[in-house]
Amino acid sequence: MPATTSCSLSFDLSSVPVTIKGFTQRRWRVTDLTPGDAGPWCLGLQLLMTERAAYRFNLDSSTPRLFLRAGDSDAPEPRPSAITASQEVAAAWMDGEQRVLEVAMPLAIQAWIEAYLARYGEAPPEGRKKKRQGAGRARELQP
Repeated sequence: MPATTSCSLSFDLSSVPVTIKGFTQRRWRVTDLTPGDAGPWCLGLQLLMTERAAYRFNLDSSTPRLFLRAGDSDAPEPRPSAITASQEVAAAWMDGEQRVLEVAMPLAIQAWIEAYLARYGEAPPEGRKKKRQGAGRARELQP
């Protein structure tokens, strides 16, 4: 029987007003994150083989996080559309000017990702690439 590579997570969003240099804006955060589909918002967390190194990096951090793509960064209300455990994917979303919210990863999700990595293996180490002798340099012409 194959291991599950996706799970549903339900959550809610809340905001608090924050004043910075005289301007007030709403800061959004994820609340009530639980496995299942019982909350006001529900998204599927899909684990991908290509992101195994990012999952390990996240799990080895002092506070593992989940990252939620929540629509355009300048939109007044967040519109959750995806969730990931990969900081690299979250960074790509932010580069695309998407709002990204983060939340502490529940222990059950940490254990599930650990089991996924145990089953499918850790990502191969990305060794430092060595340049060939003289590579990247213009050759001197001999007269």
